Amino acid sequence: MEKLRSYLEANKQQHLDELLELLRIPSVSADAKFKADVLRTAEFVKDKLIAAGADKVVLEETKGYPVVYGEKIIDPKLPTVLVYGHYDVQPADPYELWHSPPFEPVIKDGNIYARGSADDKGQMYMHVKAFEAMMKNNALPCNVKFMIEGEEEIGSENLETYVKANTAKLKSDVVLISDTSIIANDIPSITTGLRGLAYLEVEVTGPNRDLHSGVYGGAVANPINALCDMISSLHDADRKINIPGFYDDVEVVSDAERAEMAKAPFSQEEYNKDLDMAEGLGEKGYSTPERVSIRPTLDVNGIWGGYIGQGAKTVLPSKAYAKISMRLVPNQSSEKITKLFEDHFVKIAPKYVKVKVTNLHGGEAAVTPTDTVAYRAASKAMETTFGKAPIPQRTGGSIPIVTMFERVLGTKTVLMGFGLDSDAIHSPNEHYGLFNYYKGIETIPYFFEYFAEMSR
Repeated sequence: MEKLRSYLEANKQQHLDELLELLRIPSVSADAKFKADVLRTAEFVKDKLIAAGADKVVLEETKGYPVVYGEKIIDPKLPTVLVYGHYDVQPADPYELWHSPPFEPVIKDGNIYARGSADDKGQMYMHVKAFEAMMKNNALPCNVKFMIEGEEEIGSENLETYVKANTAKLKSDVVLISDTSIIANDIPSITTGLRGLAYLEVEVTGPNRDLHSGVYGGAVANPINALCDMISSLHDADRKINIPGFYDDVEVVSDAERAEMAKAPFSQEEYNKDLDMAEGLGEKGYSTPERVSIRPTLDVNGIWGGYIGQGAKTVLPSKAYAKISMRLVPNQSSEKITKLFEDHFVKIAPKYVKVKVTNLHGGEAAVTPTDTVAYRAASKAMETTFGKAPIPQRTGGSIPIVTMFERVLGTKTVLMGFGLDSDAIHSPNEHYGLFNYYKGIETIPYFFEYFAEMSR
C-alpha cells in the first residue's frame, strides 16, 4: 500500500482538476433544458473509467438517462464489489443565493463550492480515482463493477427496470455506495440506516380564473389561504403528523439503541448556531439526532400560487400548489403512506376548493447490517485512515435503491460516505471538503484490501 499511497500523493492535483472539470457540467436531470449536459456527463464518466483501466465500459440505455457500466474481473473466484453512484445533480435554483456560480467550482477555505460537489459527483468520483490508483499499482485485490446512474435526483425511475434486466451482469458480493456523510472530519462514521421517502405535489383550485382582489376579495375563497390552512393542520402541537394511520407501521427503536445513538457527539447549541436559529423544532419526546433519523416527518418543500413577480398585482389566484415530502422509517410503505396522505388531504379540503394530489416518487427505508464481512472491512478501512473506529449511525436522508438492490439482486449494501451534514447538499453553496475528497480516495483501496482478505 505504500506504493499506492505515493501514487495518490503524486496525483492529488490531477485528481482535483478532473473533479473540477466534471463539476463544470450542469447535469441537472430534473430540467429537460440540461439534457445535453447530462448526457455529456455520462460520456465523461465513461471515458474516465476506461482511462482508469475498466473493461466493458458502456452507456446502457434506459427510457431516461443512461447507466454507465464498467467492470474489472481479475479472477471469477474472487469476491466482487459493485460500486454505485450517480452523475446527475439537483437543480441549482435559486442562483442568486450562491456566493459563486454553481457550475463554476471555486475552492475556498478548503472546500470545493459547486453543485454536485458532495452529492454525488465528488463522492462518486473518489471511486474512479481509487480504482485507477489500484490498477496503476497492480493493487486491485478483488473484482469490481461500476454502475453509475443519471436519474438519482429524480427518483431513479428507470434503475429498477435496468437492474432486473441485468441481474447476471450485476451479480456481486456487496454494493458499495458513497453518498452519505460522516459525523465530523475527526469522528468517522458509517451510515447503517436511511429513511424512506414519499414525495407528492398538491394542487388546490378555487375560482375558475384569477380574480381582482378588490372586486372579489372577501366573497370568494382564496386557494392559497385554504392550502395554508390545510398544511397547518397536518401537525399537532407536539409536531406529530395528523394523518390517520400514519404511525401504524413505524419501527419502535429500543431504549438500548437510543442510548447507543446518544453516545455520538452532538451539541444542540452548535447545531442552532450553525443554522442561525434560536432553537430547533420537532416531535416532542425525541432529541434532534433522533428526529432526523428514526422518526418520520412531513415537510413542505415548495409552495406557490398567484403573483410572485416584482412589484404589486392585486390578484386573487385560481390555483395554489405545494410540493410535500414525507421521510419514512423502517416498516413504513411509501405506497401506503402516499395513499393515506391523499385520502386525508382530500377529506380535509373545504367545500369551496377542489384538490388534486400527484405522486412524484418514493422509496423505502433501509437498515444495513453491521455484522457482515463488508461492514467490518469498511470499518477497518476507515479506522486505518482516520486513526479511530467509525461510529455506526442512522441518518435522515433517503437512498431508495438500497432496498431495491437487496430485493432484486439479493445483495447487501455498505454506505461508506465521506461528506458532512454541513455540506449544504440540495441547497445554495453546496460544497465538499478537499480533506474529504482525498480521504475517500485513500480509504477505498483499504476497503477492497480488507474485504478481499476477510472473504477468504
